[in-house]
Amino acid sequence: MQKEHHCRCPWLDTSKEDYVAYHDQEWGVPLYDDHRLFEFITLESAQAGLSWYTILKKRDGYRSAFKNFVVEEVAKMTEDDVERLMQFEGIIRNRAKIAATINNARRFIEIQKEFGSFSNYQWQFVGGKPLVNDLDKLADYPAITEASTAFAKDLKKRGFKFLGPTTVYAHMQACGMVNDHSNDCFRKAEIISEYE
Repeated sequence: MQKEHHCRCPWLDTSKEDYVAYHDQEWGVPLYDDHRLFEFITLESAQAGLSWYTILKKRDGYRSAFKNFVVEEVAKMTEDDVERLMQFEGIIRNRAKIAATINNARRFIEIQKEFGSFSNYQWQFVGGKPLVNDLDKLADYPAITEASTAFAKDLKKRGFKFLGPTTVYAHMQACGMVNDHSNDCFRKAEIISEYE
């Protein structure tokens, strides 16, 4: 369902239907479900150094490579799985990133045990509710923030890989910890009205 008359964020390539669907349905919507959060964190860590759209197009590949993002299953994966996935064209074949996903799954479970859920842990970095930013044009978008730096630092301390402050900020944007839809984007107010 395309709403072509709507204004959208300046970063979005509206010629790509799947990208528009992601922007309209998922990006910036507050997410509290650990299963989805693990998916988002896995995709963001895979994206490091690449375009988000590259990863978005391979999302189904990542689903099949990483057990539909069931964190307990991914945590059990072995070096043999890493070797196998190095031959799998459905994902970015970067050994360090594949190994990082398995490592991150194990660390994710540790956080779940400590905080009751990964969601509880993650949302503490924004005081439990979405931060709404004032963005008019592309130049207004920050790449990192104090919150993403603190979040990334804590993840690193806990042993996560490929989740630096910029990648973590992209994760925060994607799962609605920050509402970074531009002021004229139709989704900005829609999302706010859903949680207020």
